[in-house]
Amino acid sequence: MDCISRDAAYGLLTKYNKDPFHIRHALSVEGVMKWYAAELGYGEDKEFWGIVGLLHDIDFELYPDEHCIKAPELLREGGVGEDIIHAVCSHGYGITVDIKPEHQMEKVLYAADELTGLIWAAALMRPSKSTKDMEVKSLKKKFKSTGFAAGCSREVIKNGADMLGWDLSELMEKTILAMRSCEDWVNEAMSALKSN
Repeated sequence: MDCISRDAAYGLLTKYNKDPFHIRHALSVEGVMKWYAAELGYGEDKEFWGIVGLLHDIDFELYPDEHCIKAPELLREGGVGEDIIHAVCSHGYGITVDIKPEHQMEKVLYAADELTGLIWAAALMRPSKSTKDMEVKSLKKKFKSTGFAAGCSREVIKNGADMLGWDLSELMEKTILAMRSCEDWVNEAMSALKSN
């Protein structure tokens, strides 16, 4: 695996993404992917998984109608290897591209990306504004309420769980734990960004 450095990946992300909402999402998915790598026995590859998470929406802010279509061009210009490009593009499978998630990491990204957005939206509705006291039961209620965080595709989340061979509750429980693991770090990174 030819992996660019984390600093270079962050520089590339922020070259094309200025909106704090998109940067927070990228940092959250980076942390979630690193947690999953360790959890699923790919600990030696967790930096690689994290960089894929960090860069997964690189084209979304500027090219929302070409999401996962414009990404290869932006990533190649930034010196990113084809393995990362394939992984990034595979999370648009069945939506904008026909690049199927193959590796376990790609399946996790496909399943967890939309769910990460839903979990964060649900966390913001809580008095604590945190994932740390969130339970699967309350997340399932939000999941069933199609008007809540309507931009987070329930179909993609379900398909992702199926792809991984997990039921929805297992995917939700794991992803909540993954988000808890990086929440403080993401908050610190966002605070640092605001003060710059």
